[in-house]
Amino acid sequence: MSCIAMGPPGPPPFVSPFLSLFYRPVRSSLLSFIFSSGRHGLVLLLVPIPPSSPLMGESWFHREFLNPRRLAFNVLFYGTHLFFFAYGWYSQATNIRLAGLNTLGYSVWISRGAGLVLAYDGGLILIPMLRNIIRVVRPKLTWLFPADENIWFHRQVAYSMAFWSMVHTTAHYVNFINVERTQIRKQTAQDIHYTQPGGITGHFMLLIMLLMYTTAHQKIRKQCFEAFWYTHHLAFFFMIGLYTHATGCFVRDSVEPDTIPTFPFYSTEHCLGYLSWRFTIWPGIIYFGERVWREIRARRATRLSKVLVHPSGAMELRITKPSFKYTAGQWLFLQIPELSSFQWHPFTITSAPEDPYVSVHIRQVGDFTRALGDRLGVGPSVVAAMTQAAMKGAEKDDKAGVSRGDFVELDPSISSISLPHVRIDGPYGAPAEDVFSNEVAVLIGAGIGVTPFASILKHIWYRQRKGRLGSLRRVEFFWVCRDAPSFGWFQSLLQEVEAAQADPNFLRINIYLTQKIGEDMLWNIAVNDAGADYDPLTLLRSRTMFGRPDWKSIYGQMKQAIEAGQYLPGSTSQLKTKVGTYFCGPGVLAKAIKEACDESSSSTVEFSFAKEHF
Repeated sequence: MSCIAMGPPGPPPFVSPFLSLFYRPVRSSLLSFIFSSGRHGLVLLLVPIPPSSPLMGESWFHREFLNPRRLAFNVLFYGTHLFFFAYGWYSQATNIRLAGLNTLGYSVWISRGAGLVLAYDGGLILIPMLRNIIRVVRPKLTWLFPADENIWFHRQVAYSMAFWSMVHTTAHYVNFINVERTQIRKQTAQDIHYTQPGGITGHFMLLIMLLMYTTAHQKIRKQCFEAFWYTHHLAFFFMIGLYTHATGCFVRDSVEPDTIPTFPFYSTEHCLGYLSWRFTIWPGIIYFGERVWREIRARRATRLSKVLVHPSGAMELRITKPSFKYTAGQWLFLQIPELSSFQWHPFTITSAPEDPYVSVHIRQVGDFTRALGDRLGVGPSVVAAMTQAAMKGAEKDDKAGVSRGDFVELDPSISSISLPHVRIDGPYGAPAEDVFSNEVAVLIGAGIGVTPFASILKHIWYRQRKGRLGSLRRVEFFWVCRDAPSFGWFQSLLQEVEAAQADPNFLRINIYLTQKIGEDMLWNIAVNDAGADYDPLTLLRSRTMFGRPDWKSIYGQMKQAIEAGQYLPGSTSQLKTKVGTYFCGPGVLAKAIKEACDESSSSTVEFSFAKEHF
């Protein structure tokens, strides 16, 4: 074997003309290893490729004010907040019946304005959590608002509530001190704080917000999802506090509160609040009704029929539930009552609607998933042994078949292992549902983020066999993966889909391995790759590329090929081509891909971007 160091080469002989578009953009701070069989034996090319320059992110001003849709959102969202604040201030300051309270000055006007904004946010924050309603209206109203960004909108309202809560609370602390100082009320500041409904519910809601906001942080949510899940359900008590916050009748034109024995426990004759609870309570009622419906639906007959454990540690749960109907690219909530009677965890559906079961792939990375692995008898030690065997075993054996995709099957009908009872809730919409409305679909998964595309690729395969692809004419599938064993669970599906392609240009599979390759694997790849028709890592015709993709180059060259009429046969530059990108993975990578889509869009090629959210 000879080892030759050289500059950036052209595409290897096994790379097809179009795949050469995706060969050069691979960049890594390490050496890229390229193998080819030369006249004098196997040649290992060590190609130094410079690391890609850091991405220059768009400025905050450009993102918030030069993007038309974001600008429209900012004007509407923050405009309504400022309107309610101004209205609350004005109505308090100009109300003659509240002249005594107005002697407190700016603090009472600020507290009243901020309080009205908080009532508005209290109703608004539950709307994006109406998942079933969003699932129904999403296909019809996608043009009007981004229904897939409901979690992002939920967070924006939460940020607003945090800000206005600080304003409202600070102003009220000043109010209560001034009330005691001016003696316009008989109560002391301490009495108002801790003995009247307004002070009690206010401090109660602040405590709940502290717990919910801290456990909602991304790092805490990933490391301990249970803490996030349980504290977020304190929202029920938070909303009760919000609806009853004004029952103390602090805003009144009388010396003593004017109370009544029935809800809302104060008379509107002397208590002059905004009565905002009459409006904000409706989202709460609808949300509560939806949660009841979800509980009823989740209790329908469900059975865990089979579990497959792959070398990468991913557990594939195959579930039978006749009443469960879904489309490719959707996701669900999963509960294992034996592990927890209250926790519901979101997972992407990896089966296709045509399959006789519903499957999800679960990686053992958190408390819940590790507990599930231990319950099934396939904990970290078993997975580690499988992974080691996959790393050292033969990647390709024409006689024995495939070994990298081997799995352990847990079937109660043929083994003594009992499977736990499961419950599923869903399905819920995801942007990848729209894949068939584009002429070109670019599917990008990072690590376990490839799961939604398992369902989509299967569904494409089924529809391709029936000749029902709609507008879809081309599919580019990218999988950016850190280590080789992770290919295992997805390998058989990709092989079947690739082998079923009558048109080799319809589906392109591009797999990028970002792991630093060890010496053992390096020799294994070299030996198995010599003169081979299949990639030694994935056993696909498409070759694995090493390093990180340069998305701007990939999209730029795709755009050039489309405009030149070389990408889609029969298309012309006068027709606008829709290229939809669907991504599931970390936010940093999503930002890079979105920037590449925005930069590559033109009058003839429209690149859209959508990211999966839970």
